[in-house]
Amino acid sequence: MSQTTIAMLVGSLREDSLNARLARAIEKLSPETTAFEWVEIGDMPFYNGDLEGQRPESVTAFTAAIKRADGVCMVTPEYNRSISAVLKNAIDWGSKPMENNVWRDKPVGITGTSPGALGTALAQQHLRQIMAIQGAHVLPGEVYLSFQPDTLITPAGEITQDSAKGFLDDFARRLAAYVENHAAFLASRVESDSVSA
Repeated sequence: MSQTTIAMLVGSLREDSLNARLARAIEKLSPETTAFEWVEIGDMPFYNGDLEGQRPESVTAFTAAIKRADGVCMVTPEYNRSISAVLKNAIDWGSKPMENNVWRDKPVGITGTSPGALGTALAQQHLRQIMAIQGAHVLPGEVYLSFQPDTLITPAGEITQDSAKGFLDDFARRLAAYVENHAAFLASRVESDSVSA
């Protein structure tokens, strides 16, 4: 199958973010048929309907990247039992205006890590609720990682523990297949519509 593109969204702005490390590891583990585009979400202003008449360039660049991607991978930290403000802001911009919602029918994989024992389980639960409302197709299953010890994933995305590598390898491959299957379905539907016409 031809290569599919997944937009990578990391919900942490910290330079040595654990979730950025996780995102790099997922990219390394993914099949060669999958290409990742890392999409910037930290340079957009907070959503404000007053800006809709003339959207900031950072917002139009963000929504264009999500539109052209075959799927999305959201790697979220957990802040106060929920997702980060920067990730929520990106979702809000992408969902407006309603008729141009970039999340609708988009296949989305969700994962995340934190030093706590629960990983990012509660943040992911909240994120799933949000994305379901947007009409996205979220990859089933919980995929969170308790980041212990600090060397579990190197800054370059190398995984130092075999059990964690197997766990994340499974997620990376399932996400790639999920996005590929969705892209194939859309292509077949377009072909069917053109034949019917």
